[in-house]
Amino acid sequence: GRKLGVFPKLKPIKLLVCGNIFVSGEHGIFIKENQNKQQVVKRLAKAITRLTNENKDLLKDISIYLIKDFIKESLDITNELHDSNYYSFNVEPNMVLSLDENWNTFQDYLDAMKTKFRVKAKRALKLSDDLVVKDATVDSLKSILSEITKLYKKVASKADFNLGDFDLQTYISLKDKLADNYIIKTYWYQDKLVGFMSGMLVNDSLDAHFVGIDYHLNKRLAIYQRMLYDYVQIAIDKKISTINFGRTASEIKSSIGAVPQELTCYIRHKKSITNKFLKPFLSYIEPKPFKQKHPFKKSI
Repeated sequence: GRKLGVFPKLKPIKLLVCGNIFVSGEHGIFIKENQNKQQVVKRLAKAITRLTNENKDLLKDISIYLIKDFIKESLDITNELHDSNYYSFNVEPNMVLSLDENWNTFQDYLDAMKTKFRVKAKRALKLSDDLVVKDATVDSLKSILSEITKLYKKVASKADFNLGDFDLQTYISLKDKLADNYIIKTYWYQDKLVGFMSGMLVNDSLDAHFVGIDYHLNKRLAIYQRMLYDYVQIAIDKKISTINFGRTASEIKSSIGAVPQELTCYIRHKKSITNKFLKPFLSYIEPKPFKQKHPFKKSI
């Protein structure tokens, strides 16, 4: 794009985003009951253009509008954005685990697995026996903020693409305001912090948030696998029906029972002529293929 002059060579490309860049899923638009949803989406597109044009700083800095992430059932509504010169594309799916209503304990979850995956889970849990897991509080977060930030950055640096860096100072506000509805667990080995996981309880679902991992010890102690199983344990204890694991690490998430949920994004360049060049580039944006695992004896 830069070679063809579609994007400036030196400046970073700045986007105006409708949606949450730190959470996968439909978190950008709320439409009240008994509204014409297609009309609301059309007005949203007009409002985004007007907002940019009426603000000198935005008009100068913003190159691209991005509206994210919509599940398949919403596309009859959101495809109205095509009439406003937006193009749609798919990115990595949100990995979702639907919990069986008969899982009252973690052992019930393990018993539902095929032997191969149950053995794998038990091995990971055994490897992680030496980990000490603690529930974080507002006060404990303040004392370890710099350490968990380092662990988060190790994970973020491995991502192929990030829309932005998450400021972990936000954890203190989230924990303070949401209390038990925001979960942060820290993982310790020989009094050293080696990982953390976070998640938010939203209605009948658990949304996995960011994690941090000491990769030098990850394989030896199965830190990340332990985190994934802890998400399942939390959901069972809280009688939650769905876990949204988000994007990335799709294959390992599928090995614990998560399945892909396609998400569609919409994008356009603020300049009409330049916008026409976007469409060919979108054909290169494809979700990475992965091998979907099927760990359960029967479909959930």
